[in-house]
Amino acid sequence: MAEIQLRNLSKRWGAFVGVENFDLTIADKEFLVLLGPSGCGKTTTMRMIAGLEDATEGDILVDGNRVNELEPKDRDVAMVFQSYALYPNMNVYENIRFPLKVRGIDPATHDEKVRRASAMVELDDFLHRKPAELSGGQRQRVALARAIVREPNVFLMDEPLSNLDAKLRVSTRAQIKNLSHELAVTTIYVTHDQIEAMTLADRVVIMKQGVVQQVGTPVDIYDKPANAFVASFIGSPAMNLIDGEIKDGVFTAQNTTVSGLNAPDGPVTLGFRAEDANVTENGQSGEINAPIYTLELLGDSTMVSVRIGGQLVSVKADKTFRSEIDDKVSLHIHTEHCHLFDAKTGARLGE
Repeated sequence: MAEIQLRNLSKRWGAFVGVENFDLTIADKEFLVLLGPSGCGKTTTMRMIAGLEDATEGDILVDGNRVNELEPKDRDVAMVFQSYALYPNMNVYENIRFPLKVRGIDPATHDEKVRRASAMVELDDFLHRKPAELSGGQRQRVALARAIVREPNVFLMDEPLSNLDAKLRVSTRAQIKNLSHELAVTTIYVTHDQIEAMTLADRVVIMKQGVVQQVGTPVDIYDKPANAFVASFIGSPAMNLIDGEIKDGVFTAQNTTVSGLNAPDGPVTLGFRAEDANVTENGQSGEINAPIYTLELLGDSTMVSVRIGGQLVSVKADKTFRSEIDDKVSLHIHTEHCHLFDAKTGARLGE
């Protein structure tokens, strides 16, 4: 198994910065997710660990050994790609077996290893088929089995579910979660999907423009985002963010008044999650009073959205809630669950 240390890792192409001073220790058997929008540097970081990109600065250590100069084949990592990268002329069995042949593993052990890997991802009935005869989810499982069969020190997964439809993503995500528990191998997983990050990760690294914004458990990041960017990126829907001002502990913005807040007077961004507010009953006035912009029935609840100063604010109401667009609605915000961010820097204010 492997502990990975990234020490002040940077990647630049001329004046363009892909990754800047990435410094982190990934524990043995940890499942770490690199999360962020396209172009944030998460895949570049993974490619440097794999040896597919040379680091401009910094060190990559695996179990205390610097591997910057090692070829990808000598780093004992297995990578699962977004595009599956299967050999179309080989059947599933031979695709899974291929890494064993390339690495010169004793042929007498191949069948046992291939069948063990295929069983883990439920492919036993498809070993004779070619990739063209498989669905997208089955192809991705072949790619996973091909990585598993190598028994590497590190798994690197680059957005492996992004080509799958919504239902397949859910089932394959569950399979990856179970595999990570069963195999107990250090895993680095790249995604732009925050639901994948929250459900799979032991820890999440959120990146923006090559810079790490926050590192923590999914619960830590969800409950205490380090800045407004993280708050807006984690959660479905994302955290509501309203720009306004605080004076004497009272936050005010268009159609919004929230009292009982602890922050210095001045411009601030107020944040709260959809589940930390509700539609008031019996005509009572709440902290937000505005016309309904849209209604979305989600099955277990109804998402009620209003516009505050050009920003969309969403609140989860009971599934039985019924109203019409443009009807006036009053929303109550649970002040104890509010977050405050610096209006200029976006940094979290207070604890």
